[in-house]
Amino acid sequence: MDFEKKHQEDLQRLRGFRLLDDDFMTKVFEDIQCAELLLRIILNDESINVLEVHSQRGIKNLQGRSVRLDILAIDSHGRVFNVEVQRSDKGAGAKRARYNSALIDANVTEPGDLYEALNETFVIFITENDVMKADLPIYHIDRVVKETGKLFKDEAYIIYVNSQIKDETKLGRLMHDFSCTNAKDMHNKVLADRVRYFKEDERGVAIMCREMEIMRNQAHEEGVEIGIKKGRMLQLIKQVCAKMQKFSSAEEIANDLVEQDVPLIQKIMDVAPNFGPDYNVDAIYKALNL
Repeated sequence: MDFEKKHQEDLQRLRGFRLLDDDFMTKVFEDIQCAELLLRIILNDESINVLEVHSQRGIKNLQGRSVRLDILAIDSHGRVFNVEVQRSDKGAGAKRARYNSALIDANVTEPGDLYEALNETFVIFITENDVMKADLPIYHIDRVVKETGKLFKDEAYIIYVNSQIKDETKLGRLMHDFSCTNAKDMHNKVLADRVRYFKEDERGVAIMCREMEIMRNQAHEEGVEIGIKKGRMLQLIKQVCAKMQKFSSAEEIANDLVEQDVPLIQKIMDVAPNFGPDYNVDAIYKALNL
């Protein structure tokens, strides 16, 4: 009974999916034809020839922190495209764009490669709201030399697409399609066929239902892991607050606790006095903003 109820809930959720929903968007655009259409319209370049495309691609920084990219595509010229859909303005901030761009550079080069070998990269955010607040359909972010006004030409491009503008241009019609829940209402046949497959074809629906089950399991596992990490951190905060009565430095507390993360202990020591003398552990944890 629980399985059938969950299945019906998944079907209902699937019917409401739009291309602005990243869970659905990543399945649609892992198809090369769809990814190619998307990039050609956004970049106004009919010559783009996509050779490979990956959805939900995880890439790591030097410290091992992993970021999952919605869409990562490579074309015949070796150019790399990262496309993200963001319904929340917070997820499309300037620092997020910078971080994605840097990660891509770090992951497409090999040890010993010359800097000049870096390929062009494009980080593209398709946002539900107009995050730039200028009522424009698209925003191109380029580095400029302040003193001369000339482009820096590092070939690392950041683009924001405002899905609120759904006019009769190619881009506007594409953004219309991103807001549709029904394939019959879409302008671009390539996208409509792909959406129809996942929403109406028995095989496509089965694929999406499996994907939703996988996402549920991943969310549960991530939630458990986050809970464990938070529990460890709360315990560390409690221990540090207790030791602050005896030791005056983060190094001394770290040695006493056999905890090597001195900067973290120092951060706790900096924040904790604001919540003394009782030292509310939950409040300190929240203030640390970890």
